[in-house]
Amino acid sequence: MKNKYRDLIEQTFDFPQEAFEVIGSTLHFRGIDLQKLIDEHGTPLRFTYIPQIGNQIEKCRAWFDQSMKEIDYEGKYHYCYCTKSSHFKHIIEECLDHGSHIETSSAFDIDIVLSMFREGKLDPNNFILCNGFKTERYVLKIKELIDAGFTNVIPIIDNFMEFEYLDKMIDTKMEIGIRIASEEDPKFEFYTSRLGIGYKDIPSFYKWKIKGHSKFKLSLMHFFVNTGIRDNAYYWNELRKFLNVYLDLIKEGADISYLDIGGGFPVKNSLAFDFDYQYLIEEIIAQIKSTADSQHAKHPDIFTEFGSFTVSEAGGMIFSILHQKKQNDKERWNMINGSFMTTLPDTWAINKRFIMLPINRWNDRYERVFLGGLTCDSDDYYNSEQHINAIYLPEFKQDRPLHVGFFNCGAYQESISGYGGIKHCLIPSPKHLLINENEEGETTYRVFGEEQTSEQMLNLLGY
Repeated sequence: MKNKYRDLIEQTFDFPQEAFEVIGSTLHFRGIDLQKLIDEHGTPLRFTYIPQIGNQIEKCRAWFDQSMKEIDYEGKYHYCYCTKSSHFKHIIEECLDHGSHIETSSAFDIDIVLSMFREGKLDPNNFILCNGFKTERYVLKIKELIDAGFTNVIPIIDNFMEFEYLDKMIDTKMEIGIRIASEEDPKFEFYTSRLGIGYKDIPSFYKWKIKGHSKFKLSLMHFFVNTGIRDNAYYWNELRKFLNVYLDLIKEGADISYLDIGGGFPVKNSLAFDFDYQYLIEEIIAQIKSTADSQHAKHPDIFTEFGSFTVSEAGGMIFSILHQKKQNDKERWNMINGSFMTTLPDTWAINKRFIMLPINRWNDRYERVFLGGLTCDSDDYYNSEQHINAIYLPEFKQDRPLHVGFFNCGAYQESISGYGGIKHCLIPSPKHLLINENEEGETTYRVFGEEQTSEQMLNLLGY
């Protein structure tokens, strides 16, 4: 009878997969025995598998290069890392080691750029795309980059006021970009994105404010939709409107060298995930090529600003099941030794789902459960997977430990939860382990941060 947890997974999915395999009754992630990590470091445990960051960058670069070659696209591709996805130094370093450029979203991101530059880890010829709403402080930081010798800083204008700030505070000639305000997916409560300048306003803005300006040259157009890059009517319609504005600017005499198609590449969030990245990239590039060719314009270089795609698959979070509560005849609540609200906040904030799998006991019978966190908040739970409206785990046994892992959660979770800060119900930040490979290809481990102590939290609170 096929009633083991292993049977459930192997009957439902193509398994094992690239990142996951089971040896004996224990889950291995990218060749790493996760039970051994638990035995040595305990739970709750956050880990970052650093080599996967470079793997994602190289994989994406190969897709773009192949697509450009297939359709005779003459422009270049530039991979940018969106720093707001994860600001940790070990993340930024790995991105730079693989030739990534940097996209910033606030004045404080610039301090990271300058820090890496002073350490000799960031070339001043790297592109620095400055996105987000520009305060005066942000513009001053952009000026600081220029004064430090950076040659490819491109502020991307989000609103008309920013242009006035730049004109007032920047003395040197430089290239600038404009972000287009896309119309949002119908599910949103608002029609037009709060970010960027409206489609209809951009050509006149260029004509009256930028064209012929003594300091500024419009060289980049930026496009991003909140739902990300998807193969659906909404995305293709917004891309077409973006290219129509690009076309209008070309006709007006603008020398557009770069098109920034933003971020939002889909991230694997289920064992059933299937997405044809190569097809989508080739179709996007083909549409850009066709638009440029219609005006005999040069093929612009293409930028992407992938954040989640870069770091998500590198991250994981492991909990232990403390106890099972049976609240009625149907509902079994497995209580974890942590909190979803404080360590994986997107699970309750935007109902995001990550890949969830038990670490051990794959040869045991399974049962349907809910997962509950330790805070006294009704929203601190996890009740379903991306592919099914339920959670299944090996049966709970009080005398047999059970551990559960959440994978591909390396983007935004530390930032949103406030790493090392005060969290709901004073749940501490978990221990954070960095996993890497040395020059001999051997796996290395380094504790980035121990579990937060009560003394550290009390100090933050003024006690």
